[in-house]
Parts: sequence; C-alpha cells; structure tokens
Amino acid sequence: MVADRRELLGFAAVGLLAYAVDLTLFTWLRGPAGLGPLTAKTLSFLAGCTVAYLGNALGTYRHARVRGLRPYAVFFAVNIAGALVQLLCLTVSHYGLGLTSQRADTVSGAGIGMALATALRFWGTRTLVFRVIGHEQGRVGSWTG
Repeated sequence: MVADRRELLGFAAVGLLAYAVDLTLFTWLRGPAGLGPLTAKTLSFLAGCTVAYLGNALGTYRHARVRGLRPYAVFFAVNIAGALVQLLCLTVSHYGLGLTSQRADTVSGAGIGMALATALRFWGTRTLVFRVIGHEQGRVGSWTG
C-alpha cells in the first residue's frame, strides 16, 4: 500500500484547492455575507469537502469509479476525523501542556495538527473511500474472498 508520487501530488493539489475554497468562502461568508462564525465555517467546510471529494474522484482516484452517496459520506467522515485530530492537538497543547500563546496554538493546531490530520485524511481517502490496494485500484472483495 505504498503511494506513488503521482498519487501524493494529486492528493496534495486537490487538498490545496479545497483549502483555498474553504478559506475564501469562510472569509466571504464572515465578511460581506455577514454570517456568524459557526454557520460560515460549517458551510465553507462542506464546500471544501465537496471540492476535495470531486477533485479526488475525478482526478487522483478517477480509476476507482466509485458510485453513490456512500463514498462521499465516508469521505466526509474521514474529513471530520481529520478536523477532530487538529482540535485534539490544539486542546492538548493549550489546556494540557499550558502552551497558551498564539504561536503555540498555531503550531499545535495548524502545524502539527494539520500534518497529522492530512496523514489521516490521505490514509482514509485511499483505503476507505477509493479502496486503493497496492498498485491496483478498485473495490475490495467481500470478506469471504
């Protein structure tokens, strides 16, 4: 289950695009649209997840040919898990270790948390959503073989 360079670059490019959509939409929803922070973040997160899913489904993992809502639901769950990893890193650093400066919060949440969350998202996307096995992609057979 070693990823090749093309897969990693595709996943990273899609992730950067999804991040840009999330950040841009959040900024617009908070500013000119005048929405509250939680509503704005919820909508921007959903948009970012959708862009990431479509980018991976139509680009990075186009050969997997997933269908239906289940893959998107699993992808969304993997992304929620990634967000929780980032929050956990921030929580441990800020409240557990007492590192309360803005710099410490940025390093733990947006640095370490983002790195761990990205690794989780990559693993979850390739193994749970698009089911990449070795260098062969496709659906995993039933448990009976």
